Amino acid sequence: MKYTDLLMFCFCVFAIHTTIRSQDTDLARLEYAYIPQSDSDNRYSRIRFSANYPIKMKQEGSYLVISGQYRYNDLDIEDPLIFDPGGDLNVFQTIGLELGYTFKMKNNWRFGAKLGGQISSNFESSGIDGDDFRYTGSVYFVKSYKDKQAPKTARLIMGLRYTTPASINFPLPIINYFKRFHQNWSFSVGTPKTSIKYFFNEKNTLQAFVGLDRFYGNLQNNRTFVDQNGETKVAENASMLNILGALGYEYYFTEHLLFYMYSGYTLSNEIRLRDGDQENVLTINNGNTFYFRSGIKLKI
Repeated sequence: MKYTDLLMFCFCVFAIHTTIRSQDTDLARLEYAYIPQSDSDNRYSRIRFSANYPIKMKQEGSYLVISGQYRYNDLDIEDPLIFDPGGDLNVFQTIGLELGYTFKMKNNWRFGAKLGGQISSNFESSGIDGDDFRYTGSVYFVKSYKDKQAPKTARLIMGLRYTTPASINFPLPIINYFKRFHQNWSFSVGTPKTSIKYFFNEKNTLQAFVGLDRFYGNLQNNRTFVDQNGETKVAENASMLNILGALGYEYYFTEHLLFYMYSGYTLSNEIRLRDGDQENVLTINNGNTFYFRSGIKLKI
């Protein structure tokens, strides 16, 4: 494993920002993200919609959860490349559907599992290719702690998640500990992000966090080129991976409906083209840059 991939793996263990929807409390989310590239005219922007629909089962505390998402990823590459990109190398779309099941266990533990698939591609050819498909699976255990004096609560989440194809081709650990230890303070360590949050009142919160943002898409028409070392390379997919630090503000219209806005700076920022074995064949940009994300979500 290359050093950069090892760094990404270590951070994923600590703070994967790709939302582990298996334990997500969001019912629906509409979001816009914008990441300009430093010292470059490149930029990445995204529109995302996701929804979770829980279905109560006969057994008490058991739910079947149907989850769907759509992402429009606009990777506007203006930097000169060492090959003619041809076709559409900028716009990637992702459509995903997952099915999950969760039930209560003893001593305030809960088990959950989820399986699903995605189509993620630039769709530059007619129709859908086999390489456009990605598959995901996850299992997790959740331990809830509740103080008799609300809102002091805590939650521990442990599990595994596997996605194929992906830049890291083995299951990733899921681990997160959340605690609201004071009327005005809470913290979260692990995945989906590491954060500390301050509650001004019931409607306004401010948080600082470290997390991860990324996308992955198949190139339906592979690009073959000769790199600077004279080696022939084949680019079969594109990916972006950002480690970021940010401040976030949330405003609650109601108990369950809120507006959020996060802004910060990337700590690591890479846009890559990869081959079929997920090896890096070309790094397009790796300069750290500004990060912005905002949206509306409906929570349980």
